[in-house]
Amino acid sequence: MSIPIDISERRGVRYLHFGSEWIQGAMRIRRPADLELAYTREMMAGLLFHEPPWPRSALVIGLGAGSLVKFLRHHLPACRVQVVEIEPRVLAAARQFFALPAEDDHLSIAIGDGAEYVVDHGRRFDYILVDGYDRHARAGTLDTLPFYLACRQRLTDQGLLAVNLFGRSRGYHASLERLIAAFDDRMVAFPSCDSGNVVAFGAAGHPLTHDLASLRRASQALKTRTGLDLADTVSRIEAAGTLPGGRLVL
Repeated sequence: MSIPIDISERRGVRYLHFGSEWIQGAMRIRRPADLELAYTREMMAGLLFHEPPWPRSALVIGLGAGSLVKFLRHHLPACRVQVVEIEPRVLAAARQFFALPAEDDHLSIAIGDGAEYVVDHGRRFDYILVDGYDRHARAGTLDTLPFYLACRQRLTDQGLLAVNLFGRSRGYHASLERLIAAFDDRMVAFPSCDSGNVVAFGAAGHPLTHDLASLRRASQALKTRTGLDLADTVSRIEAAGTLPGGRLVL
């Protein structure tokens, strides 16, 4: 059965819903390339860990309102972006209501199962961003150990996986255990934001080490380049005490 697609607007923001109260995407109408939802901003926190021109390539699984895609295309135009979305009507809604850019040499969109795509395609990516949920906030095969292992195989030597986890779900801690197993403990989960979403990162290839001072400097540089302000994210990480010795090691 196909999912119902609903569009709503409030105070200059347009929202995407899959037949429920859960918000699946949002766009500030006057600034369509901005990341309106807190968790989408934090999914871009990988930009704190690497300097430009990283990422040169990105795989986005789960299109939603196209927020991640629009940010990448607007602020990192040299990045080659591959999108995989399982529901054709989500793609149609993103094009009609959420200013999704047209496909070109740097943007390709495939309709299909994201987990199958990762297994079946040999291409490797600097950044894999996973944000796939159904109308009941279930991730299905996109939250399994085989999928995370397959993602690790598709990352470059500077590769990062970013996953949006619904932190209020009873399966949240099991999701973290699967990521820990898939990435040999080279992962970090940010403290949950107001919506209850938790963004987790898994690293492959070359080791990454950052102290809080370097993360703050990277945050300021990122804000200058793109307008994306992750200073609050860095402060929340510090307050949560989740970085042993005040250092992020991936």
